Amino acid sequence: MVETEKKRHIPLLPLRGLLVFPKMVLHLDVGRTKSVEALQQAMEDDQEIFLSTQKEIKLDQPTEADIYTVGTLARVKEMMKLSNGTVRIHVEGLQRAKIERYITNEAYLHVEISEMEDLDIEETAEVQAMTRHVMSMFEQFSKLSKKVSAETLASVADITDAGQLTDVVAANLPLKLNKKQELLETNSIHARLVKLIDILNNEQEVLGLEKKISQRVKKSMEKTQKEYYLREQMKAIQKELGDKEGRSGEVSSLREQIESTEMPEPVKEKALKELDRFEKMPASSAESSVLRTYLDWLIQLPWVNETEDQLDVIRSEEILDEDHYGLEKVKERVLEYLAVRQLTQELKGPILCLAGPPGVGKTSLARSIARSLNREFVRMSLGGVRDEAEIRGHRRTYVGAMPGRLIQGMKKAGTINPVFLLDEIDKMAQDFRGDPSSALLEVLDPEQNNTFSDHYIEEAYDLSKVMFVTTANNLSTIPGPLLDRMEIISIAGYTELEKKQIAKSYLLPKQIKEHGLNGNKLRVNEEALVKVIRYYTREAGVRNLERQIATICRKAAKMLVTGEKKRVSVTPELVETMLGKPKFRYGLAEVEDQIGAATGLAYTSAGGDTLSIEVSVVPGKGKLTLTGKLGDVMKESAQAAFSYIRSRSNQLHIDGSFHENMDIHIHVPEGATPKDGPSAGITMATALISALTGRKVRREVGMTGEITLRGRVLPIGGLKEKSMSAHRAGLKTIIIPRDNEKDLDDIPTSVRDELRFILVSHLDEVLEHALGEDK
Repeated sequence: MVETEKKRHIPLLPLRGLLVFPKMVLHLDVGRTKSVEALQQAMEDDQEIFLSTQKEIKLDQPTEADIYTVGTLARVKEMMKLSNGTVRIHVEGLQRAKIERYITNEAYLHVEISEMEDLDIEETAEVQAMTRHVMSMFEQFSKLSKKVSAETLASVADITDAGQLTDVVAANLPLKLNKKQELLETNSIHARLVKLIDILNNEQEVLGLEKKISQRVKKSMEKTQKEYYLREQMKAIQKELGDKEGRSGEVSSLREQIESTEMPEPVKEKALKELDRFEKMPASSAESSVLRTYLDWLIQLPWVNETEDQLDVIRSEEILDEDHYGLEKVKERVLEYLAVRQLTQELKGPILCLAGPPGVGKTSLARSIARSLNREFVRMSLGGVRDEAEIRGHRRTYVGAMPGRLIQGMKKAGTINPVFLLDEIDKMAQDFRGDPSSALLEVLDPEQNNTFSDHYIEEAYDLSKVMFVTTANNLSTIPGPLLDRMEIISIAGYTELEKKQIAKSYLLPKQIKEHGLNGNKLRVNEEALVKVIRYYTREAGVRNLERQIATICRKAAKMLVTGEKKRVSVTPELVETMLGKPKFRYGLAEVEDQIGAATGLAYTSAGGDTLSIEVSVVPGKGKLTLTGKLGDVMKESAQAAFSYIRSRSNQLHIDGSFHENMDIHIHVPEGATPKDGPSAGITMATALISALTGRKVRREVGMTGEITLRGRVLPIGGLKEKSMSAHRAGLKTIIIPRDNEKDLDDIPTSVRDELRFILVSHLDEVLEHALGEDK
C-alpha cells in the first residue's frame, strides 16, 4: 500500500454500520454532538470531511482504537437541520485516505490524514478482461437479486474507469461491513478486481440456491392451494349430486348403522351425540379419527346377537367324550349346566376354574365345551398380564387408546354368549400400572358383570350371558376374592390306563396325520405305548407323551422316505432304538427295606410326586441339620417330629440322651428343587425313628400327613394327586390321615383297586404299619 506525501488536518465523522466508497453519493443523518461539531467545522473550512467506520455499531463515544484507520475523504454538498435536532447531509466520496494521527480537540474528532492513490492504473489487457467479467457478473447478480435498480445498473454500465467500477460495484453488493472495509483498504485495482470476482461468484451461487428453494416452496404452496381448491370443488359437486359419497355420505352411513344396531338406548344416544361431533369436525383433525374409531367399536360390538344353545344333553355328552377321555367331573358339571338351561332358559353363565397340572387338557377342554354348547369360543391368555388397562381398556384421552382385551374378545366372538377362556389366571402379576386381578373381580362376579364398564367404551356392557372358563396350575397364587367367585374343578392328571387310552385314541392318530403317515404306514402296539408311558415320561398330563409319540412318527417317516422299511411296526424293542435309553426307572419304590429312609407323597403344581426322606445319625453333640432346600413349613415339621420323639423316647425304646450325644442329619434328595408344604411330618418322624431304633422302613409303603407335638396325624390336601404319584412309583400301601377318608371317592377306581389305603390318626399307628420288626 502506497500513500502520497500530501497530508492534511481534517475533522473526522465516525460512521455506524455504514461505509462510503470514493465516487459514492449518499445522504446521512448525523445526531451525535461531536459529529455535528465536526460537520460545522468542515462547512466553515472547505466543506471536506473524513468519513471512517467504527468497528462496533453500539458504541456512542468511540475512541481511536474503535475506528478503522482507512476511510474516505468526502465533500459535504448539502447540509440541513431537521426539527428533531438531527442534521441531514448530502456527501460525495472523493478519495481513499488513511489516518496518520489524532489531533487533540475536545469539541470533535480531528485527525491528520494522508491520501491513498490507486495502484495499477494502467489498463492492461488482463485488467480490461477482468473489468468486463466483473461487469457481466454484476449484471447477472442484479437479475437474480432484484435488489439493484435499473438506474444503478445503467450508471454502472457507463463507467469506463476500472478503479471507479470496483468501488461502485462493491458499494451495491450486500456485503458484511468487514468485507467492504477490506475492499476499501485495497488500493490495488487488480487486487480489488480479483476479490470482487470471488465475491460475485459466491453471491451468484447463494442466489441460485435461494431461487431453487423459493421455487420449491412456491411449488409446494401452489400444490396445497390446488388441492384445497379441488376439495372445495368436489364438495360442491357432491352437494349437487345428493352427496352420496364423501364426509356427509360417511356420516349418513354411520347414522344408518347406529340406528339399525340394536344397542341399548343410552348407548345409542351416546353414539348419535358423538356422531354429531364427528360431523362438525374438520377431516384433518386428530380427534376426528379417534371419534371415527370409537363409533366403529360401538357399531361392531355385539349388543343383542347371540347363538342358540344346543340344549341336547346326550349330544353334548357325545361331543365331550369324543374330544376327551376321562375327566368325568368336568363333563358332569357342563351337562348339569345344560340340563338346568333346558329347564329354565334364564341361567346366568357359570364361572368355572379348571385347576390342574400342565398338559392335562384344560385349554382344549374349554374348546370342547364351546363346541358342545354350539357357542363361539374366545381365548384370552393372562400369563404375565400386569396392566389393568389390559382388562378395562384405556381412556380415550390417551394416544393410541383401545378397549380392553375382554371387549376385543367379545367383538371377535360376534355374540354376547360365547365361551370365554381366561387362560393361566394364576400367572397374572401386578405393578405400578394397576392390579389386573382386581379388575377381573367385576368380570367374574355374576351379580356385577351385567354392567361391565370398559374405560374406552364408557358405557355398560352385559357379560352375564358369557360362560367364563378359567384355567390355573396353582390355586395358591390366585387372590382370595377372585378365587371366591369361581367354581373350582380339579383335574388331577391321568392314570397309566387313561394315558394309554388317550395315546391310542387321540394322540397317536393326531400325530400320524400331522406326519403324513396315513394308511397302514405306521402301527404302534399297546405294549410299546405302555413302555413309552412308563420309561420315557413322568408327568400328570400327556404333553410330554405326545412329544415322544411325535418323535416316533418322525423316526418312522425317515425310515419310510429312505426306503429302509415300507411299513413301520413299533414294538417295545423298537421303542428304545427310536427314543434312546429309558429316561426314568419305572417304580421308584426301594428295591429293599431301608433304615432311616421313608417315602413321602407330595403335591406340586405339576401334579403329585413321591418324596424320599433320608436320616443319618452319627455320634456328636445333638446337632440337627436339615438339607434339601426345604421351606419353612417342612423345617417346622422336622422340629415337631424331633420334639415328639424326645418326649416319647422311652416308649420308642430310644436312648433318652440321644439329643445330647448324637448328631442328626435329615436330607431330602434333589436339593436344587425347592420343597415345602404341610404333609411331610409323619414321613420325617418315621425316617427319624427308623434311624434311631435301627428298624427298617417297608419299601412298598408311602405316607402323607402332618404331625403334632402329641403325635396326632392331621389331614392333608391333594390326596388324589398323591395317590396317582404313588401308583406311578410302584408303591403298594399308602398311609393317610383318617380325616381324609372322605377324599378316597375322588381317586380313580383303577388306582384305588391297586393300592392299599391305611387310615391313621396317631403316629403309633403309622409306625406299626411302616416299620419292620425290631432288629
